[in-house]
Amino acid sequence: MILLPRNLITDADRDRVRELHAEGKTRNDIARAIGRSPSTVTGIARSLGLSFDRTATAAATHARQVDNRARRTEIVGRLYGRAERVLARLEAPAYKFTATTVHGIETKVLDHVPAPDEKALASATSTHLAAAARLEQVDADKGSEGVKSMLGGLAAALGIRAAGDD
Repeated sequence: MILLPRNLITDADRDRVRELHAEGKTRNDIARAIGRSPSTVTGIARSLGLSFDRTATAAATHARQVDNRARRTEIVGRLYGRAERVLARLEAPAYKFTATTVHGIETKVLDHVPAPDEKALASATSTHLAAAARLEQVDADKGSEGVKSMLGGLAAALGIRAAGDD
């Protein structure tokens, strides 16, 4: 028994791709119309010497890049805000936290940050700053190496400080 491939490309497929291409249809439109995958349509078009206008794709890609850049900028701002709030908590004159005791959940206030908590907070700050730096690097120009080094140094210093508090 001889098995033939299930989806052989027919002359009718080629004719239909040629016809729809001449009408200005996109590759995806043609794929839907003939019930084939976009990559199959690309292959048929290539074999027929046809190509598709990528202007719309390029415009959509550019719009997506602009949108993502704006989203990254907003996220970077939020990460810096988180880092600042954690640092403010570390530097506050009183450290307030909740604890579970035999009497239930109680709010406690200390005049210092316990070493394990300081280590965890410093680590969180470092994580927020590192994430912000990585996101900024995506959109940065060549002049950003100084900023990246500064943030990396700050994050490293916080990590060393946290490690020294054990």
